[in-house]
Amino acid sequence: MPTPDRTSLDAIIAAGRDILRSDGLPGLTMQAVAQRVGVRAPSLYKRVRGRDDLLRLVVEASLHDLDVRIDAALADGGVDAGDDLIELARTMRSFSRENPAEYRLIFADVPDAARASALQRSSAAVLSVAERLAGSDDALPAARTITAWANGFISMELAGAFRLGGDVDEAFEYGARRIAAALAR
Repeated sequence: MPTPDRTSLDAIIAAGRDILRSDGLPGLTMQAVAQRVGVRAPSLYKRVRGRDDLLRLVVEASLHDLDVRIDAALADGGVDAGDDLIELARTMRSFSRENPAEYRLIFADVPDAARASALQRSSAAVLSVAERLAGSDDALPAARTITAWANGFISMELAGAFRLGGDVDEAFEYGARRIAAALAR
């Protein structure tokens, strides 16, 4: 097995994300990560304080990837904030479909330390779109509305909760357009 100095924090985080994707949150243990990176579990504690710290690192890495996608989707700096809201929501949905376990973990009931700082950093794009739509006085409640709607829709979709028929893609687009219209000044 490699010595702890040969096991990087990046490798530990990548292993954690891989395990989360394949085995879900219950499978994401320090022992499983240690096996994946080829060290004994106690060696991980030289890089990661414990499972809560590992979860925080995985959430931060996942949110970073989501933020990069959102930034790319909004890079044009569109004139229409409503269009940007729709693109933001589409990007969240696309990420969730490709990384359902990571998406769930972002909004999961994990220890606050595991997500507070990462969520705060990741809120910049939605706050910017919300401010452009609703104005600076209403930016925070508008951002919360956008996030709550998008996360609620996406979480229900990931759970297979839409069983009444109809086109779920069409419903998503409808909801995003309606939220944008409702928040516009």
